[in-house]
Amino acid sequence: MAVQEETGRLDRPHSRTETAVRRSRVLLKAVQRDIRSSEIGQILLCAILGAIVGALVAIIRNFVAILHRIDFDLPHGAYLSATDNVSPFLVVFVPASGGLIIGLWARWLRNRKVKEVVDPIEANALLGGRMSFRDSLRLTVATLIANASGASLGMEAGYSQFGASVFSSIGQYFQLRRADLRVFVTAGAGAAIAAAFNAPIAGAFYGYELILGSYMPRALAPVTAAALTGAIVQRSMAFPPASFEIAHDLVFKQRSYMFFALTGVAAAGLAIVTMQLVTWIEGSLRRAPMADWLRPVVGGFSLSWIALIFPQVLGSGHGAIQLHLDQAWPLVPLIALLIAKILASAISVGSGFRGGLFSSSLLIGCLFGSMIAQIIAYFIPSVGHETGAFMLVGMGSVAAAIIGAPFTMVFLVLEATGDFPVTAGVLVGVITASTIVRLTFGYSFATWRFHQRGLGIRSPHDIGWIADLTAGRLMRADPKSISADMTLRQVRERYPIGSTKRLYVTGEGDRYMGTLDVALAHEPGIEDAVDWLVAGDIAAERDIFLLPTDNVRTALLRFEEHKTEAIAVVSSIAEPKLVGYITEAYALRRYTHELERRRNAELGQGDLFSIGPAPRP
Repeated sequence: MAVQEETGRLDRPHSRTETAVRRSRVLLKAVQRDIRSSEIGQILLCAILGAIVGALVAIIRNFVAILHRIDFDLPHGAYLSATDNVSPFLVVFVPASGGLIIGLWARWLRNRKVKEVVDPIEANALLGGRMSFRDSLRLTVATLIANASGASLGMEAGYSQFGASVFSSIGQYFQLRRADLRVFVTAGAGAAIAAAFNAPIAGAFYGYELILGSYMPRALAPVTAAALTGAIVQRSMAFPPASFEIAHDLVFKQRSYMFFALTGVAAAGLAIVTMQLVTWIEGSLRRAPMADWLRPVVGGFSLSWIALIFPQVLGSGHGAIQLHLDQAWPLVPLIALLIAKILASAISVGSGFRGGLFSSSLLIGCLFGSMIAQIIAYFIPSVGHETGAFMLVGMGSVAAAIIGAPFTMVFLVLEATGDFPVTAGVLVGVITASTIVRLTFGYSFATWRFHQRGLGIRSPHDIGWIADLTAGRLMRADPKSISADMTLRQVRERYPIGSTKRLYVTGEGDRYMGTLDVALAHEPGIEDAVDWLVAGDIAAERDIFLLPTDNVRTALLRFEEHKTEAIAVVSSIAEPKLVGYITEAYALRRYTHELERRRNAELGQGDLFSIGPAPRP
């Protein structure tokens, strides 16, 4: 009896623990179910996560500032890009050392065959918003190392990657639907940018334009909530000033709107040259006879030699932007610094340093706008008093053309200055520049990098479902097939004109050998040969076929290329056994129907308007 009582006393706590665990699991399942089906719940969750991302961005930014002070011996509160008294030894040593660390780390990852990190745009376009937090954390650390070593890049790519991955991971945990998970990724990136620039509206529009590709009603509340809480929490932790501050009034005459448009035209050309320069430098370093891990070291040394003359090229450029807004440089040094910053940023990206061109493009645009104002002032002296406005227009125009987020740049200027007339001028330059780049070049920097990798992504529109719409799913499995050794007379007897349009010719083991046009088999001109001419002799389209795993886009391209109405589907290239066929009309109808169904499901009430080119078949 005592033993039983003792056993009961020992078992009772264990039973209570098991009960508590079961109740927790049931409660968690209920919460998951509620969040998955509740739009209000998702908005609240985005607000909470936005606050967390804002706090983390503030911590990372302060940590980068500490590393800059340590690495380059900066005074407290100084920006790396606004300091001109850094030790030449540190200018040479730190970037090369950072490049060595990044190069060796990249080599170690390649040896372990670690997959490439999925970008938020790529995740939304191809993977329905699914991102790996671990991989994104790795990229954020690499971006931090690059920025700490003075690379001429910003932390924004790391911030947005980290924020998007946090939201994506939580969204996957709650088993959100594909469309909702894509909105979460958008909210995460928007919250990170809002916190980085202390600009919640700009952060939200960064998400809409660059990560989601549209302004849709269902995304407005969660993305805006995340951006607001991200900026508010970051602001409460760091008490930062605006992204940049204008110490004087911004005045300009109405005729300058024409000059702002011309600035946008020139900014578009500058943006295209910058993006092409990155690709050229990257290709040149790949072709150079050196180990892969040495490329960032060479990039670091090259950056150092530029920084010895122009130290403002180091870092993202936040401090240099404020410096040039406060004081105007003469034209010749200004042009030299502009060229140096473009070259330094291109070298940093092309050699393998991790980071983005967001902040760098803002500084490039600021210098470019100042240059345009000084050139015009030679002919119209009064424009010399409008340099500040031209700087902001150049900043927005170049950044919009490179990053591909025009309204983000407009709202960034509006939130920083609160000046509506200048914002209208920025809008003129931004729309001009972004439109020209879209119509001529067709890519932003992000999508241009995807193009270089062989990914056909021109926007974050969801095209990942195309991989699931395969020839194997679309084909008919009852092809009218005939043996390759069947004579034409036998073909005529079995398939009179009007019974079917085409036949699929097969050899031994159902091996695909081409197609036969029934009308050709009944051609009067071959009447003398119908008893000895066999189907295999006149079969066409022997090399035109699809595999079951080929997606509908591949199928539609194949139809267009070969000008045919139906294509055979075979089991494999090595053993092309006929398994079915697919028609162009059905493939196109299914593609269009699926595209409309998914967009309607995703957008709910529809886009306010869509950004960027629509998915192409």
